[in-house]
Amino acid sequence: MKYVFLAIFIIVTSIHLYASLKQDKKLRNQTKPFILLSLLGFYLLAARTPSTWIILALIFSWLGDVLLMPKGVKWFTAGGICFMISHVFFILGYMKEVNFATIPVWLVILLAVLFFAAVTCIFSKLKPHLPKALFYPMYLYLLINGAMNCFAIFRWVSFPAAATVITAIGAILFFISDSSLFFVRFNKDSRLKTHFLVMLTYSIGELLIVLGLL
Repeated sequence: MKYVFLAIFIIVTSIHLYASLKQDKKLRNQTKPFILLSLLGFYLLAARTPSTWIILALIFSWLGDVLLMPKGVKWFTAGGICFMISHVFFILGYMKEVNFATIPVWLVILLAVLFFAAVTCIFSKLKPHLPKALFYPMYLYLLINGAMNCFAIFRWVSFPAAATVITAIGAILFFISDSSLFFVRFNKDSRLKTHFLVMLTYSIGELLIVLGLL
């Protein structure tokens, strides 16, 4: 049964990506809610002992997907808050499998500097295009996404294996997806004109995170 949900995830995601490429908003909105629902179903059936934190992370990611569909700053803010909460739950899920004694201080500092620099660079390019009220909340949001990436990497360092590498790659794709979304949504001069890259990196990223956790 778990493979039925995985198949649904692949089919719905493929249709959604096609709709994103063709800028078919109606088809995008019809398929988007089922991407995370099917992935959640797959995780619940495939995990020997499903983590409450990961279940909550996927639920809030789904809520973020749904709330981002309507236009408007209020909807965008609500969706962003849900995704921010999902990142916190992912961090809590990763922390259970992080051996902090194995994490060198230099790595913590390096990752903090790298993600802070990346977020600052991204927002220096976005600043002219963003509503002033959203600049710092979005800046904080992407930093929290970066923190989620850091803990995925800490998990990898604690227990080097294919599974932890896969989750870390998924987390990085999630960061790329969010960064791309900001340019698509707010920078009309950006080369990114459709949600295709946003949803490609997002859906693959979420899938890899789940597969690595399993």
